[in-house]
Amino acid sequence: MKDISVAELRANTTALAKLAALINLPLIITASVPDGPNGPLMPEIQQVAPHAVYVPRKGEVDAWDNALFAKTVRDTGKKTLIIAGVWTSVCVMFPALDAKAEGFKVYAVIDASGDPSELASRTTLARFTQAGVVPISANAVICELHRTWNRPDAAQLAELYCMVSPNYRAVMESYNKAQEVALRPKT
Repeated sequence: MKDISVAELRANTTALAKLAALINLPLIITASVPDGPNGPLMPEIQQVAPHAVYVPRKGEVDAWDNALFAKTVRDTGKKTLIIAGVWTSVCVMFPALDAKAEGFKVYAVIDASGDPSELASRTTLARFTQAGVVPISANAVICELHRTWNRPDAAQLAELYCMVSPNYRAVMESYNKAQEVALRPKT
């Protein structure tokens, strides 16, 4: 991938998996050839989201071409999909277009996926928007599902923001320090 670093992609993907576990969203994972050149799935996904459902494939490049994968997605009862994958222009594009054609609202997480070039990435974004697939960032996914800080899992959500935007930790630290200073007894 040349449009995002592998470290950023892994952090963003792991944050999304943690989010799914935290707020109990269905998480379906798959790989076209996990034993072959496409490699196994990132182990972080199962580690942080043990509820993830793995659907085996027999080499299909488009996950939607695998009947069990498409059925597993349909069986969630959800009509909105958030999709990420190794190559945005392939692993995300193909099932996103198929799901969109089937009536799903589809979000493609651009920074939890990557492409071999900036040109491929720009072309993919254009194709998504033409087809009605919504390009989105991992941070925006977290924000849209977060909605309010007035919730019991707010601290865990803040940690997810730190994963997708490491500089956010500096904001939190600055706020915490300001609170300490404000609460110090006046002498």
